[in-house]
Amino acid sequence: MTGSLIRKSEILVVDDDAGIRAGIELLLGDGPYHVTYKTGVAEARDALGANIFDLVITDLRLGADSGLDVIRCAKETDTTVPVILMTSFSSMESAIAALRLGASEYIIKPFNNDEFLHACNRALDERRLRQENAVLRRTLRKSRDRKLMVGEHPKISRVMAMVRKVASSDATVLISGESGTGKELVAQALHYDSPRAEGPLVVVNCGAIPTELVESELFGHVKGAFTGAVGNSEGLIREANNGTLFLDEIGELPMAMQVKLLRVLEDRQVRAVGAKEVHRVDVRIVAATNKDLKQAIARGEFREDLFYRLNVLELKVPPLRERDRDIDLLTRHFIDHYANKLGKRITGLDAEFSDFIRVYDWPGNVRELQNLIERAVILADGELLVYSDLADGLISATTNTATPVDPIENPLSVEGYIKQVVLKFQNELSEVELANMLGIGRKALWMRRKRWGLLRKARSDEESNGNE
Repeated sequence: MTGSLIRKSEILVVDDDAGIRAGIELLLGDGPYHVTYKTGVAEARDALGANIFDLVITDLRLGADSGLDVIRCAKETDTTVPVILMTSFSSMESAIAALRLGASEYIIKPFNNDEFLHACNRALDERRLRQENAVLRRTLRKSRDRKLMVGEHPKISRVMAMVRKVASSDATVLISGESGTGKELVAQALHYDSPRAEGPLVVVNCGAIPTELVESELFGHVKGAFTGAVGNSEGLIREANNGTLFLDEIGELPMAMQVKLLRVLEDRQVRAVGAKEVHRVDVRIVAATNKDLKQAIARGEFREDLFYRLNVLELKVPPLRERDRDIDLLTRHFIDHYANKLGKRITGLDAEFSDFIRVYDWPGNVRELQNLIERAVILADGELLVYSDLADGLISATTNTATPVDPIENPLSVEGYIKQVVLKFQNELSEVELANMLGIGRKALWMRRKRWGLLRKARSDEESNGNE
């Protein structure tokens, strides 16, 4: 973005002396500031409730009012906003009172112009530094927690190669893929491999924000804009300024907000709820979805114009079942990670666990595999992860079973499910039909039946029925 999009510092000046206001206007009028002038506490309170300010400058004597009340109003609205108090009465009592209320500076009139400007810039620099430090802390936290994409399958290799190509661009990116495939990891790679890496990466789950709060969360609000708005909020879009805004599950964004987001993409401007002012933003938007947005458009649930604005570049993350050669690699990666984290020595899996890892369909993708390994490592007593270390939670062996079968009793694991299906249908279906029903290979099914002592009976029955 060009330098013209860098927003000016918002300053509120409260003074009932027209001459002082005119003098300040001469000092600040040509600088990188946007100044709002008010004459009393009531006007200042309204301005503070309607806009977000970077600095407040107030006189101590405001007719029948006091500048101390302006300080109180400013701090009630935004505890971090710096305040400079001006007075022609060098009273130590008023100085102490102002500092106790949170004033940053105390200037005695008539003031030196250079000293006044220096005080303003020092207060603005300190605020900017606090904001940058807050962003840095968030970014460092995220970078420490950043996880890298793991995989050697050509499909995931193509995705990462594409990330490297487009990371340096400011173009909007749409990441598509099933839940648990690692879409947020792709978004992280786009951010941390880009020129914006030192800026914030703000992650928003569009499906997790209550509908009535989406606009306020994204665009911010001013004090009193709605019930419960006790202070000003700049919103997540402005928080991502000079960085990346990752809108996860963009398909869940309400239609009314889709219109407003489209305007941000087109104009690079945001207006807080209840505010009059607009703010320019320099932010790259990356969106992700597990939905088919074209079908959502056909159903009238997603705006076509927003889709094309988001879909400048599309990255499709493949499901784990299409990355079979990566399953063992990911399993080893997660074992090492959680074993190191928990201080355990885990050398591998037992045969049953290893067999399960390879034949399971992974409907929850990489996230499901990661959670499974973490659970098994936590429960492990020895150096091998054994199948019995698995807790409840795996209900179905596959997501592509042609005819889903309800087990006689709720199984505690995928093995229990498979065994009950075999017991129920082994005299009615052939080996091929059973394997197809369960969505697993014939070899995997044969190994289980052998382990369970069901192979001889099943085979003799099938042979007598002429099925094999």
